[in-house]
Order: sequence, then structure tokens, then C-alpha cells
Amino acid sequence: MLSSASFLQFVTVVFFLSHLAWSFSSEEYEEEEEEEEEEEKTPPSNSSLCDYDRCRHLQVPCRELQGPSGDDCLCLSLSSAHQPPDPPRLGEVHIWADQGRAAVHWCAPSSPVDNYWLELWEGGALVRTGPPVLYNTSVRRAELEGLKPGGTYTLCVIASNDAGTSFVPEGVLLPTTFPSFGPCRHLSIPPKPQTLVHVAVGMGIVLVCISFAALLWHFCLRDRWGCPRRPPGPAASRVGEEL
Repeated sequence: MLSSASFLQFVTVVFFLSHLAWSFSSEEYEEEEEEEEEEEKTPPSNSSLCDYDRCRHLQVPCRELQGPSGDDCLCLSLSSAHQPPDPPRLGEVHIWADQGRAAVHWCAPSSPVDNYWLELWEGGALVRTGPPVLYNTSVRRAELEGLKPGGTYTLCVIASNDAGTSFVPEGVLLPTTFPSFGPCRHLSIPPKPQTLVHVAVGMGIVLVCISFAALLWHFCLRDRWGCPRRPPGPAASRVGEEL
């Protein structure tokens, strides 16, 4: 029979081995749970980015591109819908001075947007916000008409959602310069080409009239109005005497 000391050693070894096995199994179980949670948080490796371009005109919203299940593709991160959107980025502006119109292009912000609209300022006064006033979330391009040749304007594009509107300076707070990637820009409408021709022709006519008046005064009206001619100088008198 085993002695009491050997029996205690045997019980201790068995208890230690069973405790060690239980520790290993619990750690493996926790690691498996952590791996499952990470897999749930991490999107599937076969998912790709949605074909979404913030600057593309008539861009389909990203939520529609993700499909009914919402996991067909991945969209870039957006800010919360409970916050006003960030300012859009105003891009190219093409101006047709002879027609008094301009084509405006912008890029969407990294925020949920329901509508866009344009504000046009002349000096410190708001001229108009359209037409049309509102553009839906897929629009990235609009046209302005009725611009005055030679006029100077400030154009801003504004985004809005249920939480509010994007920031834009107003009225007397309009700065003299804007960031290149901001929502606002100064527009200078060149004069019409016909206007420049008219100005050049007018200046030419004025110069001809001045020249004609000077010649008429010199040859015809000077003596009649009592303005005698200047007497010849000494050198001219000596030349006349020699002749």
C-alpha cells in the first residue's frame, strides 16, 4: 500500500494537471471568442470599395451601391447624420461672358447630404440662390445665368441635411480671398468682345476729333480769334536777310 506521503503527492500531481488542463482550455476558448468578434467587426476580405466618386455628376448614393444587404461593397467613412454636413469643395467654373452664364462644378463632402444650393453675392448683397434653388444629393454640376459682363461676384455652394447646413460666410463677412478647396470663390466676368471693340473704336474716334480740332485751330481759327502767330526768331531773320 502507498504511504500517506506518496498518496498526498499523487493527489497533488493529479490536481495540478487537471487545473493546468482547465487553464489551457479556458484560454483557448477566450482566444476563439476574440477571433470571432474580430471577424464580425472586420469586413469580409472579398469586399471591395464601391464605385463612388465624390466629384462625379449624377453620382448614385453610396447606400444604393451597397445593395439591399448593405455589404456588397464598402463606402468611405462618413460623418454622423446627426451633425450638419461639412462644406463641399467648389471645383471648376467655366464662364461664357458673351452669354452671361457660368457652369459650376463641386465635390461632395464626407458627410450625409440631402440637398445642395448655390448662393451668388454681388458686393455684399445676395443676388439669388438658383435656379433651381435645390439640387438633390446626386447633383455635382449647375449653371448660372444672367451674369453681367464686367461684373464681380462671390459664389458659394452649400450642403444641407436634417441636422443643418454647411458653414459659409455671409454678407459683409465675405473675405477677399478663399481657400482653393473651399466652398466659395470670387468670379470676375470679362467684358463682352463687342464691348471691347466698341471701346477701341470710340477711343479712336476721340483721338481723330482731337487731332482735327488742333489742325483747324492752327491753320484757320487762330488768326480769326485774335491769336497772332509767333514772330520769327533772330536766327530766322538772319537767314531771311542773307537770302
